[in-house]
Amino acid sequence: MCNHQPPCPAATATDHDAARAVASHPEQGWSLLCNGIVAFEDGGELLPSGEVIGPFTRALVNAA
Repeated sequence: MCNHQPPCPAATATDHDAARAVASHPEQGWSLLCNGIVAFEDGGELLPSGEVIGPFTRALVNAA
């Protein structure tokens, strides 16, 4: 899906949120990343697999 060089991290990578935004809708509070992740302004994410990462889950993972 990614044509950038170097390629964006895959949706399953630990640094997946470093992927470039390919569509941004700040008025709705979300962006679509190059790796298929929908990133929400509150820090939550919807992965291509359908898994939801809530904003509080991310904060706990990043703090560890």
